[in-house]
Amino acid sequence: MSEAIRGATELPALREEIELQTSDGFTLVGELSLPESGHVAATLVTLHPLPTAGGFMDSHIIRKAAARLPALADVAVLRFNFRGVTSPRGTSEGSFGDGILEEHDLQAAMDFVRERGLPNVWLMGWSFGTEVTLKFGREHPVTGAILLSPPLHRASAEDVAAWAGDERRLVAVIPELDDYLRPEEAKKRFASVPDLEFVAVEGGKHLWVGEAQTYRVLSEVVARLNPAVLPLPQTWPPEPAQ
Repeated sequence: MSEAIRGATELPALREEIELQTSDGFTLVGELSLPESGHVAATLVTLHPLPTAGGFMDSHIIRKAAARLPALADVAVLRFNFRGVTSPRGTSEGSFGDGILEEHDLQAAMDFVRERGLPNVWLMGWSFGTEVTLKFGREHPVTGAILLSPPLHRASAEDVAAWAGDERRLVAVIPELDDYLRPEEAKKRFASVPDLEFVAVEGGKHLWVGEAQTYRVLSEVVARLNPAVLPLPQTWPPEPAQ
C-alpha cells in the first residue's frame, strides 16, 4: 500500500558519508545520496543557509532533496556542512568565512563530484548558499544553478551581472512573502541577467515551511534536472498512472 510522502519520509537511496578536503587544509563532512537503480540523470550539489543563523546540511529543503530525489527523479544529491558547521553527521573543520572562504568549500565539493564522475551537475543554493553560488559558481563546470530565496546581501550587483550571457542556466526561485527579497524587487536586481529563469512562488516564504512549499521547490528543481519524471509522485511507492 502506498503512503503519503511527508516531512520525515526518507525514500530508498544509496547513502554514503563522505569527507571533502579544501585547498586551504580543512576537512568538511557530508553525504552523497545516489539512486539505487544506478542511473544518475543529474547531480545536485547543495549549498545550505547561513551558518550563523542555524543553516546546515540538514536544513529541511536540502535534507528532503537528499531523502527524495534519488528515488523520485534519478538525481544524485551531495550535501555537506560548510566550514565550522555542525550537524548530526559531524562538524566541518574551520570557521565561518562570511561567504568568502566558502569558495574553498564549493571547490572541494566540485572536486569530489569530478572525481566520482557524476554527470549533469547543478548547484542549488538556499539563502546564504545562493551568495556562494552567485559569487563562485561560474568557476565550475556546471549545467546551471538554482537560487532559492536569494537575499543578495553578500552577492554584489557585479556578481549577478557576471552571469549575463553565460551558457550555464540560472534559475531564481523567489517567494512572494520572502523576508529579504520579494519578486518585484528581485526582478529589478536580476535585470542584468536577461536569460534568467525567474520563478515567483505565490504564498512562498523564505524558509519554505510545509509540505506544499517543499513539493513546489523540489518540482522546480526537477523541472530543470530531469523534467521527464514530472509530476513528482506524492506517495511511495508511486501509485500507478490512471
